[in-house]
Amino acid sequence: MIGAIHCAPDEVRKNMEKRTIPVLEMSCAVCAASVEKTIRALPGVREASVNFAAGTLNVEYDPAQIAPARMREAVQATGYDLIIEEEEAVERQEQEQRKHYLDLKRRTLWAWGLCLPVMLFGMVWMHAPWSPWVQLGLTLPVLAACGRSFYVTGWRQLRHGTANMDTLVALSTAIAFLFSLFNTLFPQIWTDRGIEAHVYYEAAAMIVAFVLSGKLLEERAKGKTSSAIRRLMGLQPKSARRIEADGTEREVPIGQLRPGDRIGVRPGERIPVDGTVAEGSSYVNESMISGEPLPVGKTAGDPVWAGTINQRGAFVLTAEQVGAGTVLARIVRTVQEAQGSKAPVQRIVDRVSAVFVPTVIGVAGLTFVLWLVFGGMPALTHALLSAVSVLVIACPCALGLATPTALMVGIGKAAENHILIKDAFALENLCRIDTVVLDKTGTLTEGRPTVTEWSWRVPEEETAGLKAILLAAEQRSEHPLGAAVVASLQAEGREPAAVDRFESRTGQGVMVQVGGVDYWTGSRGLALEYLPEVPETAARQAERWQEAGKSVIWYGRGGELLAVAAVADRVKAGSTGAVAALSRMGIEVHMLTGDGQKTAAAVAAEVGIGHFEAEVMPDGKQTCIERLQAEGRRVAMVGDGINDSQALARADVGIAMGRGTDIAMETAMVTLMTSDLALLPRAIQLSRQTVRSIRQNLFWAFIYNLIGIPLAAGVLYPAFGVLLNPMIASGAMAFSSVSVVLNSLRLKWRKE
Repeated sequence: MIGAIHCAPDEVRKNMEKRTIPVLEMSCAVCAASVEKTIRALPGVREASVNFAAGTLNVEYDPAQIAPARMREAVQATGYDLIIEEEEAVERQEQEQRKHYLDLKRRTLWAWGLCLPVMLFGMVWMHAPWSPWVQLGLTLPVLAACGRSFYVTGWRQLRHGTANMDTLVALSTAIAFLFSLFNTLFPQIWTDRGIEAHVYYEAAAMIVAFVLSGKLLEERAKGKTSSAIRRLMGLQPKSARRIEADGTEREVPIGQLRPGDRIGVRPGERIPVDGTVAEGSSYVNESMISGEPLPVGKTAGDPVWAGTINQRGAFVLTAEQVGAGTVLARIVRTVQEAQGSKAPVQRIVDRVSAVFVPTVIGVAGLTFVLWLVFGGMPALTHALLSAVSVLVIACPCALGLATPTALMVGIGKAAENHILIKDAFALENLCRIDTVVLDKTGTLTEGRPTVTEWSWRVPEEETAGLKAILLAAEQRSEHPLGAAVVASLQAEGREPAAVDRFESRTGQGVMVQVGGVDYWTGSRGLALEYLPEVPETAARQAERWQEAGKSVIWYGRGGELLAVAAVADRVKAGSTGAVAALSRMGIEVHMLTGDGQKTAAAVAAEVGIGHFEAEVMPDGKQTCIERLQAEGRRVAMVGDGINDSQALARADVGIAMGRGTDIAMETAMVTLMTSDLALLPRAIQLSRQTVRSIRQNLFWAFIYNLIGIPLAAGVLYPAFGVLLNPMIASGAMAFSSVSVVLNSLRLKWRKE
């Protein structure tokens, strides 16, 4: 009997595919919830999240079980649409959004052009017998043409057993219009009973005009929240000059390039794909990836990346990664996924949004009934106006936009500052951090040994030749400290001397012979083999360096000491300032390192860290994180994303230090793309500002509905005789959504 085959969770996850797909036709947060629910119900979909503000669907699915085309069919059945073609999907979405915006603008202008005369006739000639007919003629096109989308979407939602904001607008305007139409056609039914036959065409028309105005302003403001993505995508050129087999250059769209293609790049152009320089040389501005402002020299065999700018020379590159495989595309994808993800607080909003519209319809119905019960027949007008006001003042959009707009702005601004935040959960956690644990090597320091000081014991005019011999000796050495000496001498423009003989002394250093004379370089033990005694000044100097945690290299000729050099992993220029900034923010800073106690103490003292541990293995780093968490601290771990992976995974927030393309996007929740630690306090500050914006947005969105709905229902009428006009209610509803988006955009406009 053949048993069932069970895949391990890791194996299942490995087969999953993640995509960000643009969604069209959504008009409010309830629409987003509807699309999300539809996608999640499909077989093969593991996770789905719809961002109303961005108009995107983040979906994780098994391609063996379901294709994007099937998702599109399911979404289209509920009245929405997906752009599933990956090629130029974002451009297509922008075109659709632009088209929608222009259509919305046109309908808004027509609505106001028609409803203002309606309002004039309703106020000035309200008692004229012909006035209702003129108002009817002007209101019909407002509802049928300008507001048609509300009724089409509302009907579509009703057929699927759901409701959204369009349902509220359609219901409220339809009730006001049909009641007015009845009174226009059969006024005698009321006049025979001594009641004036009021019409509310202006309320129906003004509601449509106000709601369209709010949507127009909302669309315009929402467009600004995604500007970071557009700027990132704009870094990649649309075409490239491919070199054909016969040597001719032909300009082709980026989508036609394949790995192995040879591409010509001229001065001033952006590099179209990731690849390797095949011919020529130049300097390339890589600041968009590495954050380093100085151009980097490139010759044959050197890597280049899409979106970076060629400066001086022309060269030919061989394409290695094209399209979605480039570093730039990965960065864009990471930012898109992060902007589309949901913060934990959003779950509450989702639950509220799911029942919001049905609840509002229920409240409107209850309002109508209560007015009739307690006010009698003369209260019919009040009952109708109050029910309509309840329907139009309720705003699920303000709730739906509160979190995603702030997240889009915050995560987008972080990306522009070379900070990649993986998802909303990371951003929300980052603002709560009270303890930061820093790995030393590569985080606080440059991550490679460097000669920090020389002490020569011969006249300066003799050093040139001696440095050439030292360079020749250390080039043959395999020791990391030797590589530091080579880098230092090559930076001075030195060339190696010719040597007659080379000898390596394992664990001690090297010896070369030039012109029959022995030259040696290495440890103090090697120096003692050649020197009758170590000069006192040199010994004291070496001791001071060692106390500071530096290694010492000795260099001599026969029995003569020529120089001593200090080698250390130099502290980065911005590390001290970053630690000070974190301390000012009320964050306690710790340092962990596998280095010895002296080196750790010296680095900690230099950067101003009071808590550090030396000689810590990777397991020990994880233990340290767990110990701090057991004390009730919220801990962020900052490392290189590879050998610190255990600690990064265990921390509340794992933060990887990126070096150019070596951005550990898979291992950390946050990636600082440059080697500058100053980005860390900036990331925490942005996180705090973004979460503050989310809380402000949610507060005002909830308060608006909590106050607005009872006010519209007429709660103040018994005591003060105040009733909310439906036109004012619709204006307030439009303003609430726009105010939430504008509050989020304050973060974007904020000057540092």
